[in-house]
Amino acid sequence: MTDPKRPQTADDAWALVSRRELLTMLGAGAVAMGAGMPAWAQGAAKRGGTLRVSGTANPSSLDPATGGAGSDHTYLWTMYDTLVEWDYDTLKPKPGLAEWSYPNPNTMVLNIRPGITFHDGTPCDAQAVKFNLDRGRTHQRSNIKADLSSIAAVEVTGPLQVTVKLAKPDTALPAILSDRAGMMVSPKAAQEAGNEFDRKPVGAGPWKFVSWADNQKIVVARYDKYWRNDRGFVDGIEFSIIPELSTGLRSVSAGQNDMAYALPPRLKPVIERSKNLKLVTGPTLYCLQIYLNLAKKPLDNVKVRQAINFALDREAFVKAALSGIGEPAAMNMPSAHWAYDKSVASLYPHDPARARALLAEAGLKDGFELSIGGYTDQDSVRRGEILMDQLGKVGIRLKFTNGTVAEISAQYFGAEKKFDALLSAWTGRPDPSMTYGLMYSKDAYFNAGRVEVSPELSALLVESRASEDIETRRKIFAKIQRIVMEQAMVAPLAFTHEMTALSEKVKGYRTNLLGKPKYEFISLD
Repeated sequence: MTDPKRPQTADDAWALVSRRELLTMLGAGAVAMGAGMPAWAQGAAKRGGTLRVSGTANPSSLDPATGGAGSDHTYLWTMYDTLVEWDYDTLKPKPGLAEWSYPNPNTMVLNIRPGITFHDGTPCDAQAVKFNLDRGRTHQRSNIKADLSSIAAVEVTGPLQVTVKLAKPDTALPAILSDRAGMMVSPKAAQEAGNEFDRKPVGAGPWKFVSWADNQKIVVARYDKYWRNDRGFVDGIEFSIIPELSTGLRSVSAGQNDMAYALPPRLKPVIERSKNLKLVTGPTLYCLQIYLNLAKKPLDNVKVRQAINFALDREAFVKAALSGIGEPAAMNMPSAHWAYDKSVASLYPHDPARARALLAEAGLKDGFELSIGGYTDQDSVRRGEILMDQLGKVGIRLKFTNGTVAEISAQYFGAEKKFDALLSAWTGRPDPSMTYGLMYSKDAYFNAGRVEVSPELSALLVESRASEDIETRRKIFAKIQRIVMEQAMVAPLAFTHEMTALSEKVKGYRTNLLGKPKYEFISLD
């Protein structure tokens, strides 16, 4: 489907970018994802068949408003279409269920495509969109209130038109509406099911919900009245929940499943040796990093945080922890992203002498012990061992407490604030303002210390949402990234590459910069 030209949307700003500029922004790796797709992944799409996928985790919820796990998305996208979509390679917003425009900086108008129905047969119209936006903003169980905080009011201004009144200009809203906040649920089904909607989802996506057996299987089936003909080719998808990734890979090799995603680099040789598997990789926003609680001593001292960053050998980390498959992270944006700033990338070369000097200036010439949370899976433990070695060389002694993702994350980000730091990942968001706002705003959940390091940063985050011009926004994010890294508010380590193993009968799968699989273009040979 060709996107219509709308001079007041973010699409037009992007359209001004030349092909050469686009290639520069994407980088060779991202361009290769689209232009260099292997021949076995191309060809005319066929309809029919059931795609069998090894899923990595049990969902937190199948209601997009109440769930909280980043791993939920790969299930949610099968059942829910979003008001706005994103380009796979760039995350540039583009029309989805609706087209958008900004008649003035404090108003967004959404024009909804006609003829769309939810899986229960009810219309996806202006009333339904208003219900969803209001539900996301106000429902007591909603986890997406912060995403929609710039909205002051939602008005139905036509059968297929919604006018969104903004408390302040927010040009990140299209990208926000390509995520959970833009996933449209059936108002009728949500109201009838109440809290049980978590397990009785009804959307307007290519597939409708069939069943969910906890920690075992999720099944979706084609919605025959889906509004598009250019995607949603398979008749159904069956997700087998297999948290152990090597076991999931073996299930594909044995023919029990057709696809396993989010695979660690250590399994790459296994995939390459297999005669019946194909490997697909691509850059992502998934950033392994050390979260730092800036309210804890001695991490409240910027020199200590800078010392941690100088002590890290990110090139060696990628080689040892990711088998060389990934990109050293100098900030929270990878080089493939349009908001990446090359000047910030040079702030922290590996310099143990500089790290020791900064610790001495902070009154810690003999080093210190840092309590840190980590996870129990094989790859997380290995990453922790590498960091213990690197930071130990400058006198920073890591004391790990390992547990499940849910346990350790809650102990670090929640009320307990149990650890000084956390070795984990940031899975990325469609717009950079979401990433920086959710991690570094004073009251952000992922800012464990709830510390405002820089009032300028807060002002720049607001400014980053005031313009639709991509070059203007790029310059603002360069300032934001420099503040974050000069203040060493985080210790980024590496961006992982998506690694997905497919059986030979799977055609048309494409990676995306979020690194979270979508299945809309897959067909089975």
